Amino acid sequence: MLRFLKGFGPLVFLYLLIAYVLPKPVAVKQEAWQLFGVFVATVAGLILQPVAGGAMVLIGVVFSALVGGLRIQDALSGYADPMVWLVLVAFLISRSLLNTGLARRIALGFVRAFGKTSVGITYSLAATDAVLATIIPSNGARSGGVTLPIARSIAELYGSTPGATAGRLGAYLMVAVYQSICITAAMFFTGQASNPIAAQIAGQNGFTITWGSWFLAGSVPGIVSLIIIPVLVMKLFPPEIKKTPEAAAFAAGELQKMGPMSRHEQILAVVFAGVCGMWATASRHGIDITVTALLGAAALLLSGVLSWEEVKTEKTAWDMFVWYGGLVRLGKALNDGGVMRALADSIGGWFTGTPWPILFGVALLIYFYAHYAFASITAHLLSMYPPFLAVLVLKGAPVGLVAFAFACYVNFSSGLTNYGTTPSPMFFAQEYVGMRDWFRVGAVVSVANVIIWATVGFGWWKLLGIW
Repeated sequence: MLRFLKGFGPLVFLYLLIAYVLPKPVAVKQEAWQLFGVFVATVAGLILQPVAGGAMVLIGVVFSALVGGLRIQDALSGYADPMVWLVLVAFLISRSLLNTGLARRIALGFVRAFGKTSVGITYSLAATDAVLATIIPSNGARSGGVTLPIARSIAELYGSTPGATAGRLGAYLMVAVYQSICITAAMFFTGQASNPIAAQIAGQNGFTITWGSWFLAGSVPGIVSLIIIPVLVMKLFPPEIKKTPEAAAFAAGELQKMGPMSRHEQILAVVFAGVCGMWATASRHGIDITVTALLGAAALLLSGVLSWEEVKTEKTAWDMFVWYGGLVRLGKALNDGGVMRALADSIGGWFTGTPWPILFGVALLIYFYAHYAFASITAHLLSMYPPFLAVLVLKGAPVGLVAFAFACYVNFSSGLTNYGTTPSPMFFAQEYVGMRDWFRVGAVVSVANVIIWATVGFGWWKLLGIW
């Protein structure tokens, strides 16, 4: 009982405070306001984690039917949302990329071609993560399954291990590669599991984001960041070894051991290229991107590249399905109930007379550096993205600029700390870098990313007509 009170007591208190103590906007019905209390308590639960994230969201879905004015059919309808299935299928395709070894082959190919210097190794692994991010929505799977093991192997190849020899190469690789994967998460619709949530929220505010439009928006500022950040990290945290011809030779040797591409790899490569190509050209042929993803998964199942047993045991995918589907529905219900609009009207009243560019700049910096308080990109986005977007649009800011800026910035804000997203503790746990250095580099890199995306990014988006 004590454990229950300690874990859920604050969440119950938060719900009761919002639902029955705080003044309700006149335009919002009581049921919708209670639903808002359920939503806030659920997001707080994702941060505090008294239970696993999926379980927390499922509890929220149940209570949305009990006290939030939703019928159980409506509360569960998020699990029929095409975007939820798109992300689920992307996770399943990513399992095939890891299991067949194709993802590792891609990484080794980049290292063989460009890994003759320490910064070249970083560029190679960043390019690998960028390629995989086109279809794998888990930065943890990409890092844990591909980039991190190769970075660690190359460091050890040069006798760089945690402790006295960390500075030879390993410390630089851990920090530079990690900062790079935070950028690739911002570059693609599927770069991070919460990106499609941002796209849905933007859609509810009148701005449509597709896989192709996100790819175009993220490409130019992302590439600039990926070029500059590894060099900046080298200035801040220079490795003793800067020439690494053995790394390229190591990659070539590993590729030789793998042999020619297997039949399953060849099939997967065709499916991978086909799905990404269909996603990128969806506006031309009109086939829904979820249908394309399901066709890709069906092809892998029919060819035997992906087995049904693997589908059943893909725990991360099904966990994501539960929490993602629930949150999508809760967010839509709040929007339909007028809660977010009412909150935006209320908060917007505090800034009467403030020009939107000033408000946008201040809000974006607050939003970005608030990630020091979050251990999850998803929790951060759910907490702050909807109200900030609503308020700024209400004040006259271009919806496209705000939608993309806040969606992208939350991803590379995870580079601030050693706990900002799933791969953070993976890289930090290698024990090559101390916490003080990790935070120091994260702080400096954050300034560089903020400037790059606010200049190159916003300028590029202006050329694309996003704002």
